[in-house]
Formats: sequence, structure tokens, C-alpha cells
Amino acid sequence: MQVTLTPVILDRFRAALRRLDCADDDRFLCGVSGGPDSLALLLLAQQILPGRLVAATVDHQLRRESAEEAQFVGEICHNLGVPHIILTPDKKISGNIQSSARAARYALLERAADAQDCQHIATAHHADDQLETLLMRLARGSGVDGLSGIRARNGRVVRPLLEFTKAELIDICSSTGIQPVNDPSNANIDFDRVAMRNWLANTPHPFTASRALRTVSALADASDALVWMTDTLAAQRVSHQNDVIICTADGLPSEFKRRLLIHCLRTMDVNLAPRGDAIDHLLTELENARTAMIGNIKCVGGADWRFSKAPPRRG
Repeated sequence: MQVTLTPVILDRFRAALRRLDCADDDRFLCGVSGGPDSLALLLLAQQILPGRLVAATVDHQLRRESAEEAQFVGEICHNLGVPHIILTPDKKISGNIQSSARAARYALLERAADAQDCQHIATAHHADDQLETLLMRLARGSGVDGLSGIRARNGRVVRPLLEFTKAELIDICSSTGIQPVNDPSNANIDFDRVAMRNWLANTPHPFTASRALRTVSALADASDALVWMTDTLAAQRVSHQNDVIICTADGLPSEFKRRLLIHCLRTMDVNLAPRGDAIDHLLTELENARTAMIGNIKCVGGADWRFSKAPPRRG
């Protein structure tokens, strides 16, 4: 298959990869579902990363058509000269379908990247996704970290299409004559993202993807600055005595108290992920010199906060 994309589009994609600090000889595992976003990512990457690209399709096995769609992507990759693998979950996806499918997908991609000696996993999140994410998190009452949106890099996962709009990605596919697959779950308004997407498409509003990118970029910078300052404060104000963590947060702005509290809890238990309202309640208890429990951690308030693992309960 001969693919011809405009130099302007290719230059934008090349510049996006440079901003992600990817080395010239790095290998990429590209997640391709068969929809227009990921097919556009595949087409761009095939032009810019020849010989350094492997495509992976995750068949979540949630729909009868999914196996056929994975084979469809495989045929496109074969015609493009791109190696392609199909990944399936180790166990049936259940519970919150979107959340569980996402977790399974990234776990499979991580494992495949290791097996294929790929330094990066590229996904097709784009500017419209960023706008939807920003508004969804705003509706949920997220703070600075949440409103910083989808990060261009998260570990080895890179998202070089965040400055491309959905319309541009559809045009890229159209220019090659490829007809993307249609996932009916993208029309299911029971999913929060689909509901937000429909609202944006059918309701007059002042929001644009380009403005959302500027807002998200500013909030991401603010979030990074807060993380840096929290790490600095933790080095100064958090100490260890045997199995007890001691934190002196007195006199700090409330946001830094909150972040130091989370730092101490995660130091005690890396798997602990309390909700925001639980953190707010615990912070109030500590500031009023009271003792509280969260998970299996005993938290004692006062001038210094003390955190320790609670003794096991008697039978």
C-alpha cells in the first residue's frame, strides 16, 4: 500500500515526537483498534518511524465483531509493511466495563512492548479527547492534577496526537481510502465520555479543542510545580522513626498539607488510593489533633502527624 500524506501533517507529527523526548533509534508499539484515530496514528507512524514500529490490536472479546476487526487491522498493517500482533485478555472483562477494559488493555500493551523490545507505547488520544476529559473532570470537581488532563507522556506511554483534532485524523484516513471500523460502544450514552461527546456535538457552547489545549497545558505546568514543591517539602518535613512516619505540616497552605498527607499515606501503603472526600475528612481530623484510621494506617494528629500500620485485629 502506497501512502502519501502532506509534508505539513508529517512535520507536525515529527515535531510532536521530538517534544516527547524520544530517541532517534527508539522502537514504538502502536495501539491500533481500527477506528479512525488509531489508524491515522498508524499511517503517520509508518511514514516517520520505518523499521521501528510494531502495531498491536487488543481484542477485548466483548463483541462478536472484535476478532474480525483485529484481523482487518492486521491486513492493513501487512499492506503497509508493519509487523502486527493481536492481544487478548487473560480473563474475561467484567465489572465496570470501560475501566476494566482500559486496565486490561494497558497491561497487555506493556507486556507486548517488553516482548517486542519497544521503548514506547503510542496511543491515539487527540485534542477532542483532551477537551472531553477536561470537561468531564471539571464536572466531577477535580483539582489541579485532574484538570491537567491527558498527559502527552505517562511513563512509557506517549500520545503524539494530542494537538491533532478528530476531524484531521478522519481526513488522514480518508486521504488513503481506508474505511475505519465502527465500534458501537462509541454511541452508547451510558458511558460518561460518550455522553459528553454528544453534548459537545449537539449543544451550542464556547468550548474548542485548541483553547482546551492551552488550559490543560497551563494546569499541567501548575501541577508539575506543585509536585516539585511537595517533594521539596517532604524532604524537609517528613521523617522516619522505626516504622513510624512523622510529618510536620504546621504553617503550610492547605494544598501542601493535603499533598504531604497523601505522600505519607502512599509511603506507608503504595496501593492505598483514598477518594478526595476521605482525604479531606482525614485532614480535618489531623488538624484537630484527633486520631483516625484509613485503610490499615493509624493516623495521629497534632503539631506533628504520625502514621503507623495498625496492629492486626484480634479474632
